[in-house]
Amino acid sequence: MNITRRQRATTAAGQSVNDDDLHVATPQVSIPAKNIFIKRGTPQFIRVTLALFSAGLATFALLYCVQPIMPVLSQSFGVSPATSSLSLSAATGLLAIGLLFTGPISDAVGRKNVMVVGLMLAAICTLICSVMTSWHAILLMRALVGLSLSGVAAVAMTYLSEEIHPSVVAFSMGLYISGNSIGGMSGRLLTGVLTDFVSWRVAIAFIGVFALAAASMFWKILPASRHFRASSLRPHKLVINFKLHWRDSGLPLLFAEGFLLMGSFVTMFNYIGYRLLASPYYMSQAVVGVLSLAYLMGTYSSPKAGALTAVYGRGPVLIGALILMLTGILITAFSSVLLVFIGMAMVTAGFFAAHSVASGWIGRRAKRAKGQASSLYLFCYYAGSSVAGTLGGLFWKNFAWNGITLYISVMLLLAIVIGYRLMRLPESRIIRG
Repeated sequence: MNITRRQRATTAAGQSVNDDDLHVATPQVSIPAKNIFIKRGTPQFIRVTLALFSAGLATFALLYCVQPIMPVLSQSFGVSPATSSLSLSAATGLLAIGLLFTGPISDAVGRKNVMVVGLMLAAICTLICSVMTSWHAILLMRALVGLSLSGVAAVAMTYLSEEIHPSVVAFSMGLYISGNSIGGMSGRLLTGVLTDFVSWRVAIAFIGVFALAAASMFWKILPASRHFRASSLRPHKLVINFKLHWRDSGLPLLFAEGFLLMGSFVTMFNYIGYRLLASPYYMSQAVVGVLSLAYLMGTYSSPKAGALTAVYGRGPVLIGALILMLTGILITAFSSVLLVFIGMAMVTAGFFAAHSVASGWIGRRAKRAKGQASSLYLFCYYAGSSVAGTLGGLFWKNFAWNGITLYISVMLLLAIVIGYRLMRLPESRIIRG
Protein backbone atom coordinates (compact mmCIF):
# COMPACT_ATOMS: atom_id res chain seq x y z
CA MET A 1 0.00 0.00 0.00
CA ASN A 2 1.36 3.37 -0.99
CA ILE A 3 1.35 6.42 1.23
CA THR A 4 1.27 10.12 0.44
CA ARG A 5 4.28 12.42 0.26
CA ARG A 6 3.25 14.01 3.58
CA GLN A 7 3.22 10.60 5.30
CA ARG A 8 6.61 9.64 3.84
CA ALA A 9 8.14 12.86 5.13
CA THR A 10 6.71 12.33 8.59
CA THR A 11 7.68 8.69 8.96
CA ALA A 12 11.12 9.41 7.57
CA ALA A 13 11.67 11.80 10.45
CA GLY A 14 10.91 8.97 12.84
CA GLN A 15 7.89 10.69 14.35
CA SER A 16 4.58 9.12 15.26
CA VAL A 17 1.76 10.02 12.91
CA ASN A 18 -1.92 10.37 13.74
CA ASP A 19 -4.26 8.51 11.39
CA ASP A 20 -6.25 11.71 10.89
CA ASP A 21 -3.20 13.36 9.31
CA LEU A 22 -2.68 10.59 6.72
CA HIS A 23 -4.35 10.18 3.37
CA VAL A 24 -3.81 6.67 2.04
CA ALA A 25 -3.22 6.58 -1.69
CA THR A 26 -5.43 3.91 -3.21
CA PRO A 27 -5.82 3.22 -6.93
CA GLN A 28 -8.79 5.63 -6.83
CA VAL A 29 -6.59 8.35 -5.22
CA SER A 30 -8.12 9.74 -2.05
CA ILE A 31 -9.10 13.41 -1.84
CA PRO A 32 -7.19 15.55 0.69
CA ALA A 33 -9.29 17.35 3.26
CA LYS A 34 -8.55 20.72 1.73
CA ASN A 35 -10.28 19.61 -1.46
CA ILE A 36 -13.57 18.67 0.18
CA PHE A 37 -16.40 20.96 -0.93
CA ILE A 38 -18.68 22.66 1.58
CA LYS A 39 -21.97 20.77 1.78
CA ARG A 40 -25.42 21.94 2.76
CA GLY A 41 -26.23 21.59 6.45
CA THR A 42 -22.65 21.91 7.72
CA PRO A 43 -21.42 24.76 9.98
CA GLN A 44 -19.20 25.98 7.15
CA PHE A 45 -22.19 26.22 4.82
CA ILE A 46 -24.06 28.30 7.41
CA ARG A 47 -21.08 30.65 7.78
CA VAL A 48 -20.71 31.07 4.03
CA THR A 49 -24.44 31.66 3.63
CA LEU A 50 -24.59 34.29 6.38
CA ALA A 51 -21.43 36.04 5.18
CA LEU A 52 -22.43 36.22 1.52
CA PHE A 53 -25.99 37.12 2.44
CA SER A 54 -24.74 40.09 4.49
CA ALA A 55 -22.35 41.12 1.71
CA GLY A 56 -25.11 40.98 -0.89
CA LEU A 57 -27.45 42.90 1.39
CA ALA A 58 -24.91 45.69 2.01
CA THR A 59 -23.78 45.83 -1.63
CA PHE A 60 -27.24 46.38 -3.05
CA ALA A 61 -28.34 48.70 -0.27
CA LEU A 62 -25.34 50.91 -1.09
CA LEU A 63 -25.88 50.66 -4.82
CA TYR A 64 -29.63 51.35 -5.01
CA CYS A 65 -30.27 53.60 -2.01
CA VAL A 66 -30.53 56.63 -4.36
CA GLN A 67 -33.17 55.14 -6.64
CA PRO A 68 -36.34 56.07 -4.67
CA ILE A 69 -35.06 59.59 -3.97
CA MET A 70 -34.31 60.48 -7.59
CA PRO A 71 -37.32 62.85 -7.69
CA VAL A 72 -35.98 64.51 -4.52
CA LEU A 73 -32.53 64.87 -6.11
CA SER A 74 -34.17 66.37 -9.20
CA GLN A 75 -35.77 69.04 -7.02
CA SER A 76 -32.74 69.64 -4.79
CA PHE A 77 -30.28 70.13 -7.64
CA GLY A 78 -32.61 71.27 -10.42
CA VAL A 79 -31.86 68.36 -12.77
CA SER A 80 -34.06 66.33 -15.13
CA PRO A 81 -35.19 62.75 -14.41
CA ALA A 82 -32.64 61.37 -16.90
CA THR A 83 -29.87 63.42 -15.27
CA SER A 84 -30.99 62.40 -11.80
CA SER A 85 -30.78 58.76 -12.86
CA LEU A 86 -27.04 59.30 -13.31
CA SER A 87 -26.74 59.04 -9.52
CA LEU A 88 -27.38 55.34 -10.06
CA SER A 89 -25.94 54.96 -13.56
CA ALA A 90 -22.59 56.45 -12.47
CA ALA A 91 -22.31 53.79 -9.78
CA THR A 92 -23.37 50.86 -11.96
CA GLY A 93 -21.26 52.13 -14.87
CA LEU A 94 -18.04 52.29 -12.82
CA LEU A 95 -18.96 49.01 -11.20
CA ALA A 96 -19.16 47.45 -14.66
CA ILE A 97 -15.76 48.85 -15.63
CA GLY A 98 -14.23 47.79 -12.31
CA LEU A 99 -15.41 44.23 -12.88
CA LEU A 100 -13.01 43.91 -15.79
CA PHE A 101 -10.15 44.38 -13.33
CA THR A 102 -11.29 43.07 -9.95
CA GLY A 103 -12.24 39.65 -11.34
CA PRO A 104 -8.78 38.97 -12.79
CA ILE A 105 -7.17 40.50 -9.68
CA SER A 106 -9.10 38.05 -7.50
CA ASP A 107 -7.86 35.22 -9.74
CA ALA A 108 -4.33 36.27 -8.77
CA VAL A 109 -4.50 37.42 -5.13
CA GLY A 110 -7.51 35.57 -3.70
CA ARG A 111 -11.21 36.08 -3.10
CA LYS A 112 -11.88 37.14 0.48
CA ASN A 113 -9.51 40.13 0.77
CA VAL A 114 -10.76 41.67 -2.47
CA MET A 115 -14.36 41.45 -1.26
CA VAL A 116 -13.66 42.85 2.22
CA VAL A 117 -11.65 45.85 0.96
CA GLY A 118 -14.23 46.64 -1.72
CA LEU A 119 -17.16 46.60 0.70
CA MET A 120 -15.36 48.75 3.27
CA LEU A 121 -14.38 51.39 0.70
CA ALA A 122 -17.92 51.54 -0.72
CA ALA A 123 -19.38 52.20 2.75
CA ILE A 124 -16.84 54.99 3.40
CA CYS A 125 -17.53 56.64 0.04
CA THR A 126 -21.27 56.56 0.80
CA LEU A 127 -20.69 58.39 4.08
CA ILE A 128 -18.65 61.02 2.23
CA CYS A 129 -21.38 61.31 -0.43
CA SER A 130 -23.94 62.23 2.24
CA VAL A 131 -22.12 65.52 2.98
CA MET A 132 -21.34 66.60 -0.59
CA THR A 133 -23.05 69.83 -1.69
CA SER A 134 -22.53 69.85 -5.48
CA TRP A 135 -24.18 67.54 -7.99
CA HIS A 136 -20.92 66.68 -9.70
CA ALA A 137 -19.27 65.79 -6.37
CA ILE A 138 -22.17 63.46 -5.59
CA LEU A 139 -21.79 61.78 -8.98
CA LEU A 140 -18.05 61.36 -8.31
CA MET A 141 -18.67 59.69 -4.95
CA ARG A 142 -21.36 57.48 -6.44
CA ALA A 143 -18.94 56.44 -9.17
CA LEU A 144 -16.35 55.52 -6.52
CA VAL A 145 -19.00 53.53 -4.65
CA GLY A 146 -19.66 51.50 -7.80
CA LEU A 147 -15.95 51.01 -8.46
CA SER A 148 -15.42 49.73 -4.91
CA LEU A 149 -18.42 47.38 -5.05
CA SER A 150 -16.99 45.73 -8.14
CA GLY A 151 -14.64 43.93 -5.74
CA VAL A 152 -17.65 42.19 -4.18
CA ALA A 153 -19.81 41.64 -7.24
CA ALA A 154 -16.98 40.16 -9.31
CA VAL A 155 -15.85 37.65 -6.72
CA ALA A 156 -18.83 36.46 -4.67
CA MET A 157 -20.27 34.16 -7.33
CA THR A 158 -16.82 32.79 -8.14
CA TYR A 159 -16.18 32.07 -4.47
CA LEU A 160 -19.43 30.10 -4.25
CA SER A 161 -18.76 28.13 -7.44
CA GLU A 162 -15.31 27.15 -6.11
CA GLU A 163 -16.12 26.34 -2.48
CA ILE A 164 -19.67 24.94 -2.44
CA HIS A 165 -20.42 21.35 -3.46
CA PRO A 166 -21.61 21.28 -7.10
CA SER A 167 -24.93 19.69 -6.12
CA VAL A 168 -25.96 22.77 -4.10
CA VAL A 169 -24.17 25.58 -5.96
CA ALA A 170 -27.42 26.69 -7.61
CA PHE A 171 -29.17 26.71 -4.24
CA SER A 172 -26.40 28.68 -2.50
CA MET A 173 -26.26 31.11 -5.42
CA GLY A 174 -29.98 31.65 -4.98
CA LEU A 175 -29.50 32.39 -1.27
CA TYR A 176 -26.78 34.91 -2.10
CA ILE A 177 -28.98 36.63 -4.65
CA SER A 178 -31.85 36.65 -2.15
CA GLY A 179 -29.52 38.73 0.02
CA ASN A 180 -29.10 41.02 -2.97
CA SER A 181 -32.86 41.39 -3.23
CA ILE A 182 -33.26 42.23 0.46
CA GLY A 183 -30.38 44.69 0.19
CA GLY A 184 -31.94 46.40 -2.79
CA MET A 185 -35.25 46.55 -0.95
CA SER A 186 -33.68 47.80 2.29
CA GLY A 187 -31.73 50.55 0.59
CA ARG A 188 -34.76 51.77 -1.33
CA LEU A 189 -37.16 51.36 1.58
CA LEU A 190 -35.00 53.11 4.17
CA THR A 191 -34.05 56.10 2.04
CA GLY A 192 -37.54 56.36 0.53
CA VAL A 193 -39.27 56.41 3.91
CA LEU A 194 -36.66 58.35 5.90
CA THR A 195 -36.52 61.14 3.32
CA ASP A 196 -40.13 61.99 4.20
CA PHE A 197 -39.07 62.69 7.80
CA VAL A 198 -35.40 63.68 7.69
CA SER A 199 -32.94 64.97 5.09
CA TRP A 200 -32.00 62.64 2.28
CA ARG A 201 -28.42 63.15 3.47
CA VAL A 202 -29.22 61.57 6.83
CA ALA A 203 -30.85 58.65 5.05
CA ILE A 204 -27.78 58.06 2.87
CA ALA A 205 -25.45 58.32 5.89
CA PHE A 206 -27.56 55.72 7.70
CA ILE A 207 -27.05 53.30 4.81
CA GLY A 208 -23.29 53.90 4.95
CA VAL A 209 -23.10 53.07 8.66
CA PHE A 210 -25.22 49.95 8.15
CA ALA A 211 -22.88 48.79 5.35
CA LEU A 212 -19.79 49.26 7.53
CA ALA A 213 -21.32 46.95 10.14
CA ALA A 214 -22.19 44.35 7.49
CA ALA A 215 -18.65 44.51 6.07
CA SER A 216 -17.18 43.86 9.52
CA MET A 217 -19.38 40.81 10.01
CA PHE A 218 -18.52 39.53 6.55
CA TRP A 219 -14.78 39.86 7.27
CA LYS A 220 -15.09 37.94 10.52
CA ILE A 221 -17.19 34.92 9.55
CA LEU A 222 -16.43 34.12 5.87
CA PRO A 223 -14.22 31.00 5.67
CA ALA A 224 -10.96 31.34 3.75
CA SER A 225 -10.87 29.81 0.26
CA ARG A 226 -9.85 26.15 0.03
CA HIS A 227 -9.98 25.65 -3.71
CA PHE A 228 -8.53 28.93 -4.92
CA ARG A 229 -5.51 28.52 -7.19
CA ALA A 230 -3.68 31.71 -8.09
CA SER A 231 -3.31 32.46 -11.79
CA SER A 232 -1.06 34.92 -13.58
CA LEU A 233 -2.01 38.55 -14.12
CA ARG A 234 0.13 38.73 -17.23
CA PRO A 235 -1.80 40.64 -19.92
CA HIS A 236 -1.38 38.01 -22.60
CA LYS A 237 -3.02 35.35 -20.39
CA LEU A 238 -5.92 37.68 -19.67
CA VAL A 239 -6.38 38.25 -23.39
CA ILE A 240 -6.23 34.52 -24.11
CA ASN A 241 -8.87 33.77 -21.46
CA PHE A 242 -10.98 36.69 -22.68
CA LYS A 243 -11.03 35.25 -26.20
CA LEU A 244 -11.85 31.77 -24.92
CA HIS A 245 -14.88 33.08 -23.05
CA TRP A 246 -16.24 34.83 -26.14
CA ARG A 247 -15.64 31.76 -28.32
CA ASP A 248 -17.79 29.62 -26.06
CA SER A 249 -21.21 28.84 -27.54
CA GLY A 250 -23.11 29.87 -24.41
CA LEU A 251 -21.18 32.51 -22.48
CA PRO A 252 -21.78 35.41 -24.92
CA LEU A 253 -25.51 34.62 -24.84
CA LEU A 254 -25.44 34.74 -21.04
CA PHE A 255 -23.60 38.08 -21.18
CA ALA A 256 -26.35 39.49 -23.42
CA GLU A 257 -28.98 38.04 -21.11
CA GLY A 258 -27.45 39.86 -18.17
CA PHE A 259 -27.55 43.20 -20.04
CA LEU A 260 -31.22 42.83 -20.94
CA LEU A 261 -32.28 41.54 -17.52
CA MET A 262 -30.72 44.34 -15.53
CA GLY A 263 -31.61 47.00 -18.09
CA SER A 264 -35.29 46.04 -17.88
CA PHE A 265 -35.43 45.79 -14.11
CA VAL A 266 -33.59 49.02 -13.31
CA THR A 267 -35.57 51.01 -15.87
CA MET A 268 -38.83 50.07 -14.18
CA PHE A 269 -37.66 51.11 -10.69
CA ASN A 270 -35.89 54.24 -11.97
CA TYR A 271 -39.08 55.85 -13.26
CA ILE A 272 -41.94 54.26 -11.34
CA GLY A 273 -41.40 56.83 -8.60
CA TYR A 274 -41.89 59.74 -11.00
CA ARG A 275 -45.15 58.15 -12.17
CA LEU A 276 -46.57 57.57 -8.68
CA LEU A 277 -45.60 60.98 -7.31
CA ALA A 278 -47.45 62.72 -10.14
CA SER A 279 -51.12 62.86 -11.22
CA PRO A 280 -53.40 60.99 -10.68
CA TYR A 281 -51.65 59.24 -7.76
CA TYR A 282 -49.87 62.03 -5.84
CA MET A 283 -48.28 59.52 -3.48
CA SER A 284 -45.85 60.61 -0.78
CA GLN A 285 -42.16 59.76 -0.95
CA ALA A 286 -42.63 57.36 1.97
CA VAL A 287 -45.38 55.40 0.20
CA VAL A 288 -43.29 55.13 -2.95
CA GLY A 289 -40.46 53.82 -0.79
CA VAL A 290 -42.73 51.23 0.78
CA LEU A 291 -43.49 49.84 -2.68
CA SER A 292 -39.92 48.52 -2.58
CA LEU A 293 -41.41 45.67 -0.53
CA ALA A 294 -41.95 44.10 -3.94
CA TYR A 295 -38.31 43.06 -3.56
CA LEU A 296 -39.41 40.41 -1.07
CA MET A 297 -40.60 38.42 -4.08
CA GLY A 298 -36.98 38.17 -5.16
CA THR A 299 -36.00 36.79 -1.74
CA TYR A 300 -38.28 33.84 -2.41
CA SER A 301 -37.85 33.42 -6.16
CA SER A 302 -34.05 33.33 -6.39
CA PRO A 303 -33.40 30.27 -4.16
CA LYS A 304 -36.57 28.65 -5.55
CA ALA A 305 -35.27 29.05 -9.10
CA GLY A 306 -31.95 27.51 -8.05
CA ALA A 307 -33.78 24.46 -6.70
CA LEU A 308 -36.02 24.17 -9.77
CA THR A 309 -33.02 23.95 -12.11
CA ALA A 310 -32.19 20.55 -10.60
CA VAL A 311 -35.65 19.32 -11.63
CA TYR A 312 -36.40 21.05 -14.94
CA GLY A 313 -33.02 22.28 -16.16
CA ARG A 314 -31.64 25.81 -16.44
CA GLY A 315 -33.16 26.75 -19.79
CA PRO A 316 -36.85 26.18 -19.00
CA VAL A 317 -36.57 27.92 -15.61
CA LEU A 318 -34.84 30.93 -17.21
CA ILE A 319 -37.50 31.29 -19.90
CA GLY A 320 -40.31 30.90 -17.37
CA ALA A 321 -38.81 33.70 -15.27
CA LEU A 322 -38.51 35.98 -18.30
CA ILE A 323 -42.14 35.37 -19.27
CA LEU A 324 -43.12 36.27 -15.70
CA MET A 325 -41.21 39.56 -16.04
CA LEU A 326 -42.87 40.37 -19.36
CA THR A 327 -46.34 39.67 -17.98
CA GLY A 328 -45.62 41.84 -14.96
CA ILE A 329 -44.44 44.89 -16.90
CA LEU A 330 -47.54 44.72 -19.11
CA ILE A 331 -49.74 44.67 -16.00
CA THR A 332 -48.10 47.88 -14.74
CA ALA A 333 -49.57 49.68 -17.76
CA PHE A 334 -52.98 49.62 -16.04
CA SER A 335 -53.89 52.59 -13.85
CA SER A 336 -54.99 50.66 -10.74
CA VAL A 337 -52.45 51.04 -7.92
CA LEU A 338 -53.07 47.43 -6.88
CA LEU A 339 -52.33 46.18 -10.40
CA VAL A 340 -49.23 48.38 -10.61
CA PHE A 341 -47.89 46.82 -7.40
CA ILE A 342 -48.77 43.29 -8.55
CA GLY A 343 -46.95 43.94 -11.83
CA MET A 344 -43.90 45.28 -9.96
CA ALA A 345 -43.87 42.18 -7.76
CA MET A 346 -44.03 39.87 -10.79
CA VAL A 347 -41.20 41.69 -12.55
CA THR A 348 -39.12 41.52 -9.37
CA ALA A 349 -39.75 37.80 -8.81
CA GLY A 350 -38.98 36.99 -12.43
CA PHE A 351 -35.85 39.13 -12.46
CA PHE A 352 -34.20 37.57 -9.43
CA ALA A 353 -35.12 34.07 -10.57
CA ALA A 354 -33.66 34.69 -14.04
CA HIS A 355 -30.52 36.32 -12.63
CA SER A 356 -30.03 33.41 -10.22
CA VAL A 357 -30.14 30.94 -13.10
CA ALA A 358 -28.01 32.95 -15.52
CA SER A 359 -25.30 33.84 -12.98
CA GLY A 360 -25.04 30.23 -11.80
CA TRP A 361 -24.77 29.12 -15.43
CA ILE A 362 -21.60 31.18 -15.89
CA GLY A 363 -19.57 29.12 -13.44
CA ARG A 364 -20.87 25.94 -15.05
CA ARG A 365 -19.77 26.90 -18.56
CA ALA A 366 -16.45 28.63 -17.83
CA LYS A 367 -13.68 26.04 -17.88
CA ARG A 368 -10.92 28.39 -16.72
CA ALA A 369 -10.48 31.90 -15.27
CA LYS A 370 -13.93 31.69 -13.70
CA GLY A 371 -13.44 35.04 -11.97
CA GLN A 372 -12.90 36.72 -15.31
CA ALA A 373 -15.95 34.98 -16.79
CA SER A 374 -18.14 36.15 -13.89
CA SER A 375 -16.70 39.65 -14.32
CA LEU A 376 -17.66 39.72 -18.01
CA TYR A 377 -21.20 38.63 -17.20
CA LEU A 378 -21.54 41.26 -14.50
CA PHE A 379 -19.93 43.90 -16.72
CA CYS A 380 -22.73 43.39 -19.23
CA TYR A 381 -25.26 43.13 -16.39
CA TYR A 382 -24.36 46.51 -14.88
CA ALA A 383 -23.77 48.08 -18.28
CA GLY A 384 -27.44 47.25 -18.89
CA SER A 385 -28.31 49.18 -15.73
CA SER A 386 -26.30 52.24 -16.79
CA VAL A 387 -27.08 52.34 -20.50
CA ALA A 388 -30.64 51.00 -20.64
CA GLY A 389 -31.62 52.66 -17.37
CA THR A 390 -30.51 56.10 -18.54
CA LEU A 391 -32.03 55.70 -22.03
CA GLY A 392 -35.31 54.89 -20.35
CA GLY A 393 -35.44 58.53 -19.28
CA LEU A 394 -35.97 59.53 -22.90
CA PHE A 395 -38.97 57.21 -23.19
CA TRP A 396 -40.37 58.56 -19.94
CA LYS A 397 -39.95 62.16 -21.05
CA ASN A 398 -41.59 61.66 -24.46
CA PHE A 399 -44.13 58.87 -23.93
CA ALA A 400 -44.64 58.63 -20.14
CA TRP A 401 -45.26 55.17 -18.66
CA ASN A 402 -46.59 53.64 -21.88
CA GLY A 403 -43.21 54.38 -23.44
CA ILE A 404 -41.43 52.69 -20.52
CA THR A 405 -43.70 49.65 -20.85
CA LEU A 406 -42.95 49.29 -24.56
CA TYR A 407 -39.22 49.84 -24.05
CA ILE A 408 -38.93 47.17 -21.35
CA SER A 409 -41.16 44.73 -23.26
CA VAL A 410 -38.89 44.84 -26.30
CA MET A 411 -35.83 44.09 -24.15
CA LEU A 412 -37.59 41.16 -22.48
CA LEU A 413 -38.73 39.69 -25.80
CA LEU A 414 -35.11 39.73 -26.95
CA ALA A 415 -34.11 38.05 -23.68
CA ILE A 416 -36.68 35.29 -24.26
CA VAL A 417 -35.30 34.63 -27.74
CA ILE A 418 -31.80 34.33 -26.28
CA GLY A 419 -33.17 32.05 -23.55
CA TYR A 420 -34.51 29.63 -26.17
CA ARG A 421 -31.08 29.51 -27.79
CA LEU A 422 -29.47 28.79 -24.42
CA MET A 423 -32.00 26.05 -23.71
CA ARG A 424 -30.77 24.14 -26.76
CA LEU A 425 -27.27 23.90 -25.32
CA PRO A 426 -26.29 20.61 -23.61
CA GLU A 427 -25.66 22.36 -20.27
CA SER A 428 -29.31 23.49 -20.11
CA ARG A 429 -30.44 19.93 -19.54
CA ILE A 430 -31.30 18.65 -16.10
CA ILE A 431 -28.26 18.53 -13.83
CA ARG A 432 -28.50 16.29 -10.78
CA GLY A 433 -26.02 15.90 -7.95
